[in-house]
Amino acid sequence: MADIFTRNAWFDRLFATDGLYWMGQNTNHLPAHPAVIEALNTSIAAAEFNAYAPPLGFESLRQAIVADIGVAGVEAMVTDGGVNALSTLCRARCRPGTTFVTTDPSWKWPCQFAEQMGAQVIQIPIWNAECQYRLTPEALAANVDDNTALIYLVDPNNPLGISYSRDELAAFIKIAKRHDALLVHDCTYRDFAPEHVAALGLDSQHVVMSVSFSKWLGLAGLRIGALIAAPELLAELAPWNAGVLGASVPAQRAAEAGLAVKEQWMHALREQDNRNKALIADAVNAIPGLFIPVYPSGGNFLVIDVSAADVCPEALVACYLEQGIQIRHGGYHTATFGDRFIKVSTTVPQAWAEKFAQLLPQMVAQARDRRTSPQPF
Repeated sequence: MADIFTRNAWFDRLFATDGLYWMGQNTNHLPAHPAVIEALNTSIAAAEFNAYAPPLGFESLRQAIVADIGVAGVEAMVTDGGVNALSTLCRARCRPGTTFVTTDPSWKWPCQFAEQMGAQVIQIPIWNAECQYRLTPEALAANVDDNTALIYLVDPNNPLGISYSRDELAAFIKIAKRHDALLVHDCTYRDFAPEHVAALGLDSQHVVMSVSFSKWLGLAGLRIGALIAAPELLAELAPWNAGVLGASVPAQRAAEAGLAVKEQWMHALREQDNRNKALIADAVNAIPGLFIPVYPSGGNFLVIDVSAADVCPEALVACYLEQGIQIRHGGYHTATFGDRFIKVSTTVPQAWAEKFAQLLPQMVAQARDRRTSPQPF
């Protein structure tokens, strides 16, 4: 992995690339809803950015977030993206001598936050067809004990896209309660999983929930998310939030506007997301050695296993980048299984998905000749 300055310069060049197809970060590149644009413009025209927001977020937005998840008796704290909610949890609960238990693959940044606080990170392998690419209660129970501070569950999983049932969540909560651990339910992608269940609705004493506006609403660059918990638990956790001066005012206005039109917006967004997934799946299924482990994915992305196709994921990423398409190689998510897959975002214009699918045979052929192509990320 390159140093932080090299990585930043590389990312800066990507951002400055005119016409780049962003298909590797699970971001949403479909045109924003007019209500969201209007809210941003109104906030900026009123120079609301001159002032700090309330530390927990605007009351109207906090109430709208709680109403959106449909769980009574809880409170929301607006954060600088979902990632800051997760950082807050690690700062509050992880210490030397504790463990932070999650899956492999998972989202890597909370693992880093936990390690920074001195906790031991335990990752349970789930890239396996025998367990259906999902965490099982038995596997979790074998890795949790009285030293466990946090159980981190990304649901739907990033990058696999699997989601958990009510019974599975209840079993995970039972394990957390047995050891007085906190189950962190990262629900960043819940809006793309029609049958998603909020674990917070099953237990508010041993469960907290994080959400994001980056993916479903397309506000990644505005940095807006939330931590949701029982009032007494949120009161304990909130002082550990580094964003003590409140989240971005224009971002909060955009988020609240998005929640007001969410039903209409998500209907159109899911339709396009599903069309793009089908286009990509058809292209994958036509190439020997490639397959999609989880389909349909519960997130706005697909993982493509290339391990039987004699292809290095990083080489495939490099080939696509030369064509103006940014995708993600598996090493970003997992050192153990990173050589097996690439990940492709699907909340993008249909022309982007069509171009990715059209190029896939050619890119696979080119990648076979490269063997390695180190990537900063």
